[in-house]
Amino acid sequence: MFAPMETNPTQTSTPISPETPPAAATRARLPLFTRLTLAMLVIVPLTFAIAALGTRIGIWGWQFGLLTLTLKVGLILLVVLGLVSLVALVAAGRSKPRRFVPVAVAFLGLAVVTVAAVFVGIAGSKGARNPIHDIATDTANPPIFSAETMAERVDDKANPVSDYQIPLGELAPYKGRVSKELAVKSHAQIITDSADRPAPLPLTGATREQGVAAVAAAMEAMGLGDIRQDVAAGRVEGVATSFWFGFKDDVVARIGDAQIDFRSVSRVGVSDLGANTARINELRSRTEALLGKAAR
Repeated sequence: MFAPMETNPTQTSTPISPETPPAAATRARLPLFTRLTLAMLVIVPLTFAIAALGTRIGIWGWQFGLLTLTLKVGLILLVVLGLVSLVALVAAGRSKPRRFVPVAVAFLGLAVVTVAAVFVGIAGSKGARNPIHDIATDTANPPIFSAETMAERVDDKANPVSDYQIPLGELAPYKGRVSKELAVKSHAQIITDSADRPAPLPLTGATREQGVAAVAAAMEAMGLGDIRQDVAAGRVEGVATSFWFGFKDDVVARIGDAQIDFRSVSRVGVSDLGANTARINELRSRTEALLGKAAR
């Protein structure tokens, strides 16, 4: 009789899995252009954030933060992101098997570039419709700022407050920066021709004191700072500060016997992209609502 076969206790019936070869780990990594797209998706918004933050806290001037870092370096980085994302998408489409993450990352990169392009287009359109940065409801006799505000503008090296009757081509901020058609037009003409020209606010029976109080309250509700009231002069002033770059616009309201006139002037830049007109319209609307409540 045959003796039973001895079994080695160290053996097992379960086969041992071979170690994962280095090639498999390499294949699991994201493709090169996918990784480049991810890197650019971090670099691009970080550049814009640094440009705005550095300008706002005063590390550098607005010319470097906006014109250099944002409009030059930022746009170059967006072009690079678009090209890298496009190559990544083509590579992901050709890979076998097709992987979800590389395709998704490529589409995300292209989506960011598309949104940025739309934003730039909208800003350009607004700039063309709003070539100036000084808006008032009275173009024949615009409200004037106090000596304190004018001194602050000088200290801040702000744009000079414009004469509404002088053609743009003769004013320092616009020389060589506007078309021949605009160069011969004055602020008064441009504002008068604007479809969304802001209008004065009739007092409709309210007193000058009530008008001053209403304008000041409206400015405060809008988040303006450095609000100053002068009842005797019939004047209220405030400073609007933009969220990202911290750009400042000076706002003044002149409260007369029959109406309130408004003016909003940017300290830097050429076009205000319609911000001053929108601000005056909002301030007028809020003031009107407050005067209506005060009259009842």
